[in-house]
Amino acid sequence: MTADHDGGTRLPDAGQAAGHHRNDDDGVRCLLMRGGTSKGAYFLADDLPSDPAERNDLLLRIMGSPDARQIDGIGGAHPLTSKVAVVSPSADGTTDVDYLFLQVAVDEAAVSDSQNCGNILAGIGPFAVERGLIPAQESTTSVRILMMNSDSIATATFATPGGRVDYRGDAAIDGVPGTAAPITLDFADTAGSSTGALLPTGNTRDVVDGVEVTCVDNGMPSVLMRATDLGVSGTESPAELEADAELAERLARIRLEAAELMGMGDVSGKTVPKLVLLAPPRNGGAVTTRSFLPVRCHTSIGVLGGTTVAAGIQLPDGVGQELAHLPADGGPLRLEHPTGYLDVGAELEQGPSGITTKTSTVLRTARKLFDGTVFPRAQTH
Repeated sequence: MTADHDGGTRLPDAGQAAGHHRNDDDGVRCLLMRGGTSKGAYFLADDLPSDPAERNDLLLRIMGSPDARQIDGIGGAHPLTSKVAVVSPSADGTTDVDYLFLQVAVDEAAVSDSQNCGNILAGIGPFAVERGLIPAQESTTSVRILMMNSDSIATATFATPGGRVDYRGDAAIDGVPGTAAPITLDFADTAGSSTGALLPTGNTRDVVDGVEVTCVDNGMPSVLMRATDLGVSGTESPAELEADAELAERLARIRLEAAELMGMGDVSGKTVPKLVLLAPPRNGGAVTTRSFLPVRCHTSIGVLGGTTVAAGIQLPDGVGQELAHLPADGGPLRLEHPTGYLDVGAELEQGPSGITTKTSTVLRTARKLFDGTVFPRAQTH
C-alpha cells in the first residue's frame, strides 16, 4: 500500500480476505481492546470482506454509525472510541504483520484510511499473538509492524511471560485509569510518513490566515500554532475549545489552506492534517498541547501526533520552540495535554535532503477488553 498525494492511502481493489459469502447472522470474530488512550475493534483481515466498500459498510453497521450515540453498535460515541484495526500476516515478509487503521465516523457514514493511529497500534502486537499470527517468546516479544496507511514500520515490544501476553503491570499513562504492562513502540522512517518530508512545505515557518505555523510530519501530518495567536491560552478544557465557534471556523480555514501548502490537496473530507495549539508548560513538561481531530479536541494527544509535536518543537526557528522547555540531557520530551502528559523520544538529524528524525519512541499500554463475536446491524435497503 502506498500513500497518495493528499495523505490518504490507495486501497487495493482486492484482497485482504478470501471474499467468501458472508451471513451477518453468523457475526464476525472481533477483539475489543484499549490501545493507549483509544479504544477499538481489532479484526483479522480474513474475517472481513475483501472489497473495501463492502468492508466499510460492514464496519459502519458493527460500530453503529451514523448515530451520535452509536447506540446500535459497539462504538463509543467519540472519535477516540470509534476505531478499527485490520491485521494480516506480512504480505512481503519484511515485517511480522501488516496493520491497516480505519477511523469510523460517529455521526456520518464514513470510514477513513487517511491516517495512522499510534494508540491503536499499541494493541497490534498483543493481538497478533492472541490470534496466533506471531509466536510469543518466553519473556518479552517484539513484533515488527507495517503501518499500511503510510508504508512505515514500528516495532512493539511487550511482556509475554510463559509465552502468553500479560496485560498486568505497573505502567501508567495519563488519560487511562489504573496501570498496565508497558508496551514500547519504536518507530522507523516516521519523517514524511504521509507527505514525503518532515517539513512538507519546505519551510520551518509559514503564515496561514495571518497565523505563523510550522507544518510538520513525523508520523502524523500536523500544523503547529501558538495558542495565543488564535486568541486562546492553550490551557482551556477540550469542551471549552469545542464550544468556541469563532475558533472552530478559523481552525477549519487554517487546516484547509495549510494542507494545500503541504501538498495534501483538498482535505475537507479527511481527518488529516491535525491542528495542534501550543502553550508554555505548566507542570514541568516541555510544552502544553491541545490537539484537534480535526474538529473535536483530543482529551490527550495521539501517539504519532506526539512524535510529530516532539520533532516540531525541536526545529530551529520552529513555531513553539520559544515556548518549549527542552530537557538539557536530550532525553524524552514530556508533552502536557488535557488529562496529563505523554513522554516522547524524538531525535533529529541532518539528512541528505534536509533535517529529519533519527528515532522516535513512545511508551504505551493496552488491555484486552473482550474477545468474541460481534453482530452487525441489519442492512437497510
